[in-house]
Amino acid sequence: MSGQEKTRILLRGTAILAIAALLSKVLGVIYRIPYQNITGNMGFYVYQQVYPIYSLLLILATAGFPLAVSKLVAERIALGDVYGAKRVFKASAFVLTLTGILFFFLLFFSAPLIAYWMEDEQLILPIRSVSFALLVVPVMGAIRGYFQGHQNMIPTAVSQIVEQIVRVATILILSYWLIHNQYDAYYAGAGAVFGAFTGAIAALCVLLFFWKKVQDKQEIIEGEHKGPASPDQALQDKDLSIWNVTKKIMYYAIPICLGSIVLPMFQLVDAMSVVKLLIHSGWDHEVARELKGIFDRGQPLIQFAAFFATALALALVPSIAEANAKKDQPLIAARSEMAMRLTLLIGLAASFGLAILAEPINIMLYKTNEGTTAMAILAFTTIFSTIGIASGAILQGLGHVLLPARNLFIGVIVKVILTILLIPVWDISGAAFSTVAAYAVATILNLLALHKYTSLTFSFLSFFAKPVTAVLIMTLFVWGSMKGLFYVAEAHITSERLLYTFVSLTAVGIGVLSYGVGLLRLGAVTRSELLSIPKVNKLVPLLDRFRIIK
Repeated sequence: MSGQEKTRILLRGTAILAIAALLSKVLGVIYRIPYQNITGNMGFYVYQQVYPIYSLLLILATAGFPLAVSKLVAERIALGDVYGAKRVFKASAFVLTLTGILFFFLLFFSAPLIAYWMEDEQLILPIRSVSFALLVVPVMGAIRGYFQGHQNMIPTAVSQIVEQIVRVATILILSYWLIHNQYDAYYAGAGAVFGAFTGAIAALCVLLFFWKKVQDKQEIIEGEHKGPASPDQALQDKDLSIWNVTKKIMYYAIPICLGSIVLPMFQLVDAMSVVKLLIHSGWDHEVARELKGIFDRGQPLIQFAAFFATALALALVPSIAEANAKKDQPLIAARSEMAMRLTLLIGLAASFGLAILAEPINIMLYKTNEGTTAMAILAFTTIFSTIGIASGAILQGLGHVLLPARNLFIGVIVKVILTILLIPVWDISGAAFSTVAAYAVATILNLLALHKYTSLTFSFLSFFAKPVTAVLIMTLFVWGSMKGLFYVAEAHITSERLLYTFVSLTAVGIGVLSYGVGLLRLGAVTRSELLSIPKVNKLVPLLDRFRIIK
């Protein structure tokens, strides 16, 4: 196989995994809104208390191990050693199965202790409910890694999407059935997090289907060792023993896991501290839990706004790495500057738009305006999270893989300190502010590192002044249209939720239009940039006709 063909296969596989990851993330955010509508603030609280624990364990089982297994398998395949690749898989599957069993027992039997730390013993059942997923997820990592080592990304991508679909279906069906049959929010939460197990089982079935299909075609087991082992084979078996394979997997997987687990730690800090600090500040236990559920309303909206930055990051790492390998500093600077400017444009609009429309969006999605102030504050996380994701991707492309994780960890420390200081004063608004400040610190550290390693500088006029001016214009249009729409429509739309939905969606549309025109008229987005983007360049003549673009 030629080098060009290998590159083509690698890029196609990366694109498949990226699309699957984004689809999974979209599904993983959208379901939380109907789930909250079904179970209320308490149900959302229960789920969000347990979900960070699941996220951490899921990342430990999926972030590093499949990549490590795929690397070891790919090395054997490159040497024509199909038998060795199977040895790597068997050893890794055995180790990861044991790890899953260990994690299951650890989480299942430590559930009372975790619930005690969270000051809510009723969380024992939901925590134990999610622990069953650990019996399945780790071994899936070995199978996915094995397929990826053969440059076959389809099984991983399909299994990820099926896993998320089944998980979301389980969450919504079980929570609805339990609430409908008079079970409380804790049972509904337990049923919801059990979706992690049903989703994992579905994904495992998909992977086993692909496994059997490949075996039947003899694409994987071709060349499998047969007959008595030779002295060379015996030495190879020793090199690929369970112990040696485990050491190699840990060597590659642990740094990836450490880099990946930091982000869910932000939610884990809230899960472990918000309710406890509210109670210690004098709030009633039940009210404190309700407030935590209200605070968590903002999380899906922030994550949804960060999708663009995540998609850009997936494309950035290889493109920056390519430029770095060529030692092409101007190309690195150009791609980095473009990525940072695009994410800033998206982050600014999303943050200011959500902050202004916090109340109508809150009612549209969650029925009431509780926690609107906290949601408006939390909206500004988007500016820093999007820039942080993009800058972290650039640093990873330059080879500084753990640096963004270190900066995020510093952000986590900042969040812990500010959460302790601010919740007694501002309750959940203090928790929201601590999140914004933590992301801001991590992002600033990323930008300082970027300047150090790339000498990247930003024009004040094009990078800051023009986008900020455009977003202020957008804010005025959004605020004015929101007030005007309420004045005109409230006499005609009797349903409060329908009224706020109409206002929210219309104001968002006006905001997008006004922001786009502002960016073009101010020159924050130029004609040459639009012409360089396929399909978008077809809009340039239309923009010229209306004299929107300079």
